[in-house]
Amino acid sequence: MPIDPKQGYDMRQVITGVVDNGDFLEVHAGYARNIVVGFARILGRSVGIIANQPMVLAGALDINAADKSSRFIRFCNAFIVPLISFVDVPGFLPGVQQEHGGIIRHGAKMLFAYSAATVPKIQLILRKSYGGAHLAMCSRDLGADRVFAWPSAEVAVMGAEGAVEIVFRKEMEQAADKAARRAELIENYRSTFATPYVAAGRRLVDDIIEPANTRKHLAQALEYLQTKRDRRPPKKHGLIPL
Repeated sequence: MPIDPKQGYDMRQVITGVVDNGDFLEVHAGYARNIVVGFARILGRSVGIIANQPMVLAGALDINAADKSSRFIRFCNAFIVPLISFVDVPGFLPGVQQEHGGIIRHGAKMLFAYSAATVPKIQLILRKSYGGAHLAMCSRDLGADRVFAWPSAEVAVMGAEGAVEIVFRKEMEQAADKAARRAELIENYRSTFATPYVAAGRRLVDDIIEPANTRKHLAQALEYLQTKRDRRPPKKHGLIPL
């Protein structure tokens, strides 16, 4: 993974490095390429994988990505296939076109699909996990059974640059060297808040793992969750946002 958090990489290389024999069956590969969905096995167990793709739109979620992932999540839940979410997402894609197209309604489908899923749900945060997109990628609040994070993970409302511009705006305006003060505040904010250890302290992350041990932790979680039974209130069906 690149050291620069703004540099892209191919998420499929991470996935193939974790699953059995590097075999990953990607589906709908030509549609909404900013998110990757497909099937694989971990120690022989079938899993459905949903992953942000930093190589396209920096992995941000848009209308098409929300629809693509929602359909896949519902499919896996229907056939009792555990879900693993590989997270590196800067947020929902901004823009007038997305707003007019109903990004909130389409994004809500993704949250509904994850919330309604009763299969084992595991979240792995690799790098960025910001704002509403953090929830949409099956966070603890959406019912994730296990949440793992790499030491490079950042769980926050927004990136350090944006947060500093809002929180410390007056302080930067009064500084003699605005650029140097801004860089200092960004570094302080990133080291203090934008780390997985803060999220772990608030029980949003179960364990911070080394990348080399990812496969072992995912396999152990799948073994533990094999007998998961999720009892829901009796009703005919939920009301998915349409």
